[in-house]
Amino acid sequence: MLNRLVDYFISLVKIDSESKNELAMAERMCDDLLKMGAEVIFDEAHKKTGGNVGNLIARFSGKIDKEPLFLCAHLDTVKPGKNIRPIIKDGKIFSDGTTILGSDDKAGIVEIIEAIRRLQEQDFAFAPIEVVLTISEEIGLLGAKNLDYSLIKSKIGFALDSHRIGSVITHAPSLNIFEINITGKEAHSGACPERGISAIRIAAEAISNLKLGRIDAETTANIGKISGGVANNIIPKNLFLSGEVRSHNEDKLKNRTQKIVKEFEKTAAKYKIKIGTKTYQSNIQSQIDKDFPALKIDKDEEIVKIALKAAENIGVEPTTEIGGGGSDANIFYENGLHIAIIGTGMKDVHSLQENIQIEDMENATRWIMEIIKEYTKK
Repeated sequence: MLNRLVDYFISLVKIDSESKNELAMAERMCDDLLKMGAEVIFDEAHKKTGGNVGNLIARFSGKIDKEPLFLCAHLDTVKPGKNIRPIIKDGKIFSDGTTILGSDDKAGIVEIIEAIRRLQEQDFAFAPIEVVLTISEEIGLLGAKNLDYSLIKSKIGFALDSHRIGSVITHAPSLNIFEINITGKEAHSGACPERGISAIRIAAEAISNLKLGRIDAETTANIGKISGGVANNIIPKNLFLSGEVRSHNEDKLKNRTQKIVKEFEKTAAKYKIKIGTKTYQSNIQSQIDKDFPALKIDKDEEIVKIALKAAENIGVEPTTEIGGGGSDANIFYENGLHIAIIGTGMKDVHSLQENIQIEDMENATRWIMEIIKEYTKK
C-alpha cells in the first residue's frame, strides 16, 4: 500500500494544474472517484473565476445514517508548476529543482483518496463522506468563494492544507488588501528637478514611518508590490503599491489598515510646489478590500475532538494551533461550515525546495482513516 500511495502521488504531481488550468487534474480525479463508487458533480465556479473547470464535489453514500463528513483539498498549484519531475531521495519526494513539487495540495488529495480506498478494502462501514476539491485556491481562494453551496450537504469536516501531521488549526486570521496610487508631478531630473514632486520619494517616506511585519501576536502587515516611474531622467509622477494586513482581531485589522492609508495621506499632503500662479499638490487614491474573514473553531467542538482522538489512535502527538495563513476553510466558515485545517506533511511549499516525507504521507493517510472511523462512531 505504501508503494501505491507513492505511485499515486507521483502520478498526480506530474499533471499540470496551475491556478485556472485545473481541467486535466479534475478529469483525472473525476475518473478515479467514479471508479471508487462516488457520485461526482461539478459546479460552475470557473465561469466567475476565468478558469477551465469548476469545483469538484464527490459523495460517498456510506453505510451509516448521518450527515456526511466534509473532506477538502485544492486542485491547483502555484507557479512554476508545469512539467514537474519528481525525485525520491532519502525517503522524501522532491521536484528536480526547476519547479515546485505540488504537494500543496496534491498530498492532501492523495491522502483523502488513499484513506477511503483502504477503508473500502477493509469493508469498513463508514459514514457518508463529501469530498470537495476546489479550484484557484492559490490565487485568492476563488474556488471556495464561488462554490455553489447549495450542493454541499456537510456541516463539519477538514481542509487538508497545512504541514504537521497531528496539528489541527482552529483559528486563522482575516485579511485586508490595500492598494494605493500616489500622484506627484513629473519634471526633468537634471534640468529642473525642483519643478517635480517624486511619487517614489513620498512612498519611501511613508513606508519608513510604518511598522510592518509582526505587529503583535494577532496581527501582521506587509507591502508586497511596488511599481512606478518611467525613466531615470524623469521625476516619477505616479507610483502604485499594494499590501496586506492580517489579524485575528477585527478591530486591529481595521485600525492597522486605516493607519497605513492615513500615513500615505499625511505624507502626500506635505508635498506641493508652486510654479508661477499654479500650485501642484501630491495626492493619493486608496482602496481597501476584505480578502477573507477569520476562521474561529472552538477547541471543544466535536470536529476538533475527533481529529485529536484520531491522532492519538495512530500514535501521533495531537495539537491545536492558531494559524497565520488563509485557506478555503476561512471561506467555508463564512458560509456556515465548521471546517478545521489539518496537516498533510508538505514542507517548504511555494518554493523550488518543496518536499514531502513519504512516512508523513503514510501517517497522514492513517490519520484520515482514523478520523473517518471516529466520526462514524460518534
